[in-house]
Amino acid sequence: MADIRVGYVGTGGNAQGHLKRLSDMDGVRVAACCDISLERAQASADKFGGQAFSDWRKMLDTAELDAVYHSLPPFAHEGAELAAVEAGLHIFVEKPVVTEMELGLKTKEAIDRKGVLSCVGYQLRYHPAVDALRDWIGDKAVGMAVSERWGGIAGGTDHWWRVMSKSGGMLHEQATHQLDLLRCFAGEVVEVHKKEGLRINTDQQNNTIPDCEVVLLEYASGAVGYITTTSALVNGGGGSRIELVVEGHIRIQFSGSDITVRPDGAATIPVTGEASFESIDHAFMEAIRQNDGSLVKSDYADGLRTCAITIAANRSAVEKKPIRVPQI
Repeated sequence: MADIRVGYVGTGGNAQGHLKRLSDMDGVRVAACCDISLERAQASADKFGGQAFSDWRKMLDTAELDAVYHSLPPFAHEGAELAAVEAGLHIFVEKPVVTEMELGLKTKEAIDRKGVLSCVGYQLRYHPAVDALRDWIGDKAVGMAVSERWGGIAGGTDHWWRVMSKSGGMLHEQATHQLDLLRCFAGEVVEVHKKEGLRINTDQQNNTIPDCEVVLLEYASGAVGYITTTSALVNGGGGSRIELVVEGHIRIQFSGSDITVRPDGAATIPVTGEASFESIDHAFMEAIRQNDGSLVKSDYADGLRTCAITIAANRSAVEKKPIRVPQI
């Protein structure tokens, strides 16, 4: 089989790990690197291969590609993915996939219509502990599913991350990983009610994102939960967690790779074997090679469902009322 030819849009720091893994794979070739900074795109092309571009439209028109990766800030999802899909190319999209649902729904419709494969960068899903816990839960009743994502502010004072209109805040841009896992374990969220504040990071330059967020979650199953975030821990001390209350009066604590059951001995959830793939990139390339979307644990439609929760939650904070989450 011919090499899978990959184009890459957005070659900043987040892209480098993906590019390295792709360039090291047998049967995969980095064919194009695109960035608003041509110098940055050229540096990645020199290192990993392919032609450098500063305009993704020109890349799509010029380069011969099978798939396109998009490592873009939330606000920069302005149609590059949709254009790639319309060109018949498979797409990888870093989370969160959009800042507004209209574009996301158009992209999903195009994926369905063109029959291409998609993958969203929820790499935590590929740890074997996630499969073990999800499989153990099965059809057991989940009463409550909660999470936290506590940390600091990403980037420097001029970074897009600290601008609410560009990042969507901690909830939308980073805690999306925890919400994705809550969905994986407890099912779809149907309503959210968010409260937020900005009281600690008032000394941080150019910061407009809330530094503390609390979101009540109602699940389709009838389970309840919440997620809290903070970006106020700029001097360290952050962390994340997920906890579940499950049928049988069991409390599950999940840290991303470790599963703790309370009370001791109430259940055994063995994490056996290794991950199915070395990385999310290996999984996506193999899905393309086999034309088998089941190898991808979170496709674009699935990523859009997580995005719909945070977009609805941010709207809830503005409108000061609970908001129903659109079901994708």
